[in-house]
Amino acid sequence: MDWTAFALSLKLAGWTAALLLPIGLVASRALAFHARRSRPLFEAAVALPLVLPPTVLGYYLLVAFGGASPLGKLWTDLFGHGLAFSFHGLLAASVLINIPFAVQPMQRAFEALPADIREAAWVSGLTPWATFWRIELPLAWPGVLSAFVLTFAHTLGEFGVVLMVGGSIPGETRTAALAIYDRVQAFDNQAAGAMSLLLLLISIIAILIVHGLSCRIGRRRG
Repeated sequence: MDWTAFALSLKLAGWTAALLLPIGLVASRALAFHARRSRPLFEAAVALPLVLPPTVLGYYLLVAFGGASPLGKLWTDLFGHGLAFSFHGLLAASVLINIPFAVQPMQRAFEALPADIREAAWVSGLTPWATFWRIELPLAWPGVLSAFVLTFAHTLGEFGVVLMVGGSIPGETRTAALAIYDRVQAFDNQAAGAMSLLLLLISIIAILIVHGLSCRIGRRRG
């Protein structure tokens, strides 16, 4: 068992979920409550990481983060090291590829809220900000928790984009998924099996949690 790689995966998943929650809240609420002609376009952009092959997405991110790109040069000038093949680059890539897992569950939760609940809160004297914190967010919490769980679990198991953007640097970018691949290449089936079993258990738990929360949202919409 490569505990260093597993700890790095937990760190990456935690930071990814923490960064995406506020971003996802803003984006999902806007998509749920503001019906405009451009909404399908934005929803398609959010879902794009789901349909793009990981190697294709990883390639474009690697080009964007590379030392020859404007972003890569700016990062090197500011921090003295490259963005690609670093934990920060891995985190940036992980945030981008997990956007649909964060936005879509929260969007469905906000869409399940009764249509007149916000108007009732406003008539009662609550500001839009107070309405969000005191009414909308408590009612939409199953979607928020689902988004956190899905983002966390997907980050733990991501392989293609992680390999393209971060490589497999021990202690820096080698996650549990990459460690499993390395152990299989080295014919260490015992270690690969142990890490695979651990990720499998985490995935099953995540599915059970998300299914239970989705049922709660479905009953509210029904």
